[in-house]
Amino acid sequence: MTYIKWAFIILFWGFVGAVLHYTLPHHDIVRISDTYEKRIDWGENSIFWASHDVGADATTKNRDVFFIQTRKANGRVMVYRNEDTGWSWPPYFKLNSSNLQAEAADLKSTAENPRWVAMRHYGWRNEFISIFPNAVKIWPVEGPDARVIPWFNIIFLVFFFAIVWAIYVRWRRFRQRRIDPMLEDVEDSLYAAGDAIEERRGRFRRWLDSWKS
Repeated sequence: MTYIKWAFIILFWGFVGAVLHYTLPHHDIVRISDTYEKRIDWGENSIFWASHDVGADATTKNRDVFFIQTRKANGRVMVYRNEDTGWSWPPYFKLNSSNLQAEAADLKSTAENPRWVAMRHYGWRNEFISIFPNAVKIWPVEGPDARVIPWFNIIFLVFFFAIVWAIYVRWRRFRQRRIDPMLEDVEDSLYAAGDAIEERRGRFRRWLDSWKS
């Protein structure tokens, strides 16, 4: 039971960590090299794409999606999608994908004359299943060494773990006051029942021995 308990705990917190890592905003310092629009047909990776734009036909199985091609200071290429999240999950309430695409196009630059920007996004990039992080906001920065302090993530995680700790402490107190005494009573009852059964077995054996003698 101990192994099952720890396996369940590890799986649960691993799932929570993955959801938080996917949903919380991240920041990259990049140079925008190009922007384009592409028709996307939904497949097995549809869970990693945002819902249809607000007011659009939600019954269609494909739609046009904005993309932003970038390159980091270390030369690594990163491609972002630019989709509205609307009122669905995750709760960014993003409705300005067209405006964001115009900003990205205006901030394009070349390797000879780079213009560095901070890209706020959420999600993962996985080439194997063709998923892209979703750009949320873009703004110019002074250079490739610029740093963005994730204040929202810090505040959110502090409050999140504070709530988790408060729930854990209250659950532990409740278990010590209510559940543990009840389990001890059940355990004592089982031991008492076991002793009674052993005593009856002993009497039965002694009765059989008396007949043998």
